[in-house]
Amino acid sequence: MRVGITHTAIALHFIHSVTEVRMFSKVHDVAKQVGEIVVGKESQVRQALVCLLAGGHLLIEDVPGVGKTTLAHALAISLGLQFNRQQFTSDLLPADVIGISVFDREKNGFVFHPGAIFTQVLLADEINRATPKAQSALLEAMEERQVTSDGVTRNLPEPFFVIATQNPTHQLGTFPLPESQMDRFMMCISLGYPDPASERALLMGEDRRVLLKSLPAKMTPHDLTTAQSALKNIHVSPALIDYLQALAQASRENGMFAEGLSPRATIALLQAARAWAALEGRNHVIPEDVQAVLVPVAAHRLRVVKAGSGSALNSRDLVLQMMHSVPV
Repeated sequence: MRVGITHTAIALHFIHSVTEVRMFSKVHDVAKQVGEIVVGKESQVRQALVCLLAGGHLLIEDVPGVGKTTLAHALAISLGLQFNRQQFTSDLLPADVIGISVFDREKNGFVFHPGAIFTQVLLADEINRATPKAQSALLEAMEERQVTSDGVTRNLPEPFFVIATQNPTHQLGTFPLPESQMDRFMMCISLGYPDPASERALLMGEDRRVLLKSLPAKMTPHDLTTAQSALKNIHVSPALIDYLQALAQASRENGMFAEGLSPRATIALLQAARAWAALEGRNHVIPEDVQAVLVPVAAHRLRVVKAGSGSALNSRDLVLQMMHSVPV
């Protein structure tokens, strides 16, 4: 009897593993398709998928016109998710994002009209062009996957992601995101200008907005949630937890940063490393997985208060320095 139970358990584990392999194979199909739209940015597309696979929210920071919105739209379509775009402007109100209750004479009561946030993927376009009051409409949604309006709490669809774009803070008409908002984004990436070959492909190819309309969905919401659930089966050794804690402690003791990584950031780093390992085809996390996602997970959370004399290092450079100073 015991032998039969053991064999059954092994068989179930094997079937479960095959299912997971198929799910992650679909994720690679998504990456390939998105990479054909946002050309020359395979690394950034992979990082964005890792973030969504780990259940986090994504911030894309760069100058206007390099494909931030196109990347967000292509990801939503390829993942088979419902998509809404909210343009953040200086006159945006929280009710424009969350929704508003309007009095209905026929029903003799107020009826709630949902805002753009009631979707599976919300693109908060140019988020830092809205005032802090409008930005705060996302805080509860990003943390709790719910919103509260007129004293009533409403759950958001599953899965739920915020993909936000922001322009560099030195540009006119921007309102920097507060630390509490930045900490809710699991990862922050930057696309940068395309290389000459990629830019030539963009110039000679079809309009990306036209290509987006013809993209097929490579996954379903169920496929995505199945892949997300599979991350818990990615093994993390006690030694790797020691490495994560050492990195977090180094950020807190580094005199260059105003404050170190929070526990939320450390958990995000672990989840992102698990997702990276899964896309690499491994069932366990190694230090290289942590290092691959450390900068996009940590840099936007760490505010530089001082650099060395004559140094112009930014938070990304300092995170890399910190990573090399912590022994594996």
